[in-house]
Amino acid sequence: MTSEIFPNPIDAHTRASERRSKLDIMITVLKTIQEGMDKPTRIMYAANMSWNSTQKVFADLIRQELIYFTEEQGARRAKKRYHLTDKGMNVLDYFQGASSLLNV
Repeated sequence: MTSEIFPNPIDAHTRASERRSKLDIMITVLKTIQEGMDKPTRIMYAANMSWNSTQKVFADLIRQELIYFTEEQGARRAKKRYHLTDKGMNVLDYFQGASSLLNV
């Protein structure tokens, strides 16, 4: 039996339990918005976060002027859509450039 068919369960557990840094999470959210996902729940699922964590990250990114939101009036309630600011695009470009230089 090869390790490719039956991966070491200890390695799988270690990878699954690794915590992401706040920076990693914020960059993931910015990338997700850049890729065209603007609905909060879609961003939450793409970034693999809980609703409470997502709301905290949105608040931090808005406070730092990296994203902003618009509200569209729906049939029952207003729907938020998130967008990158120019500053958010610059931050994302910076970190994508740095990661390509570092071969990360």
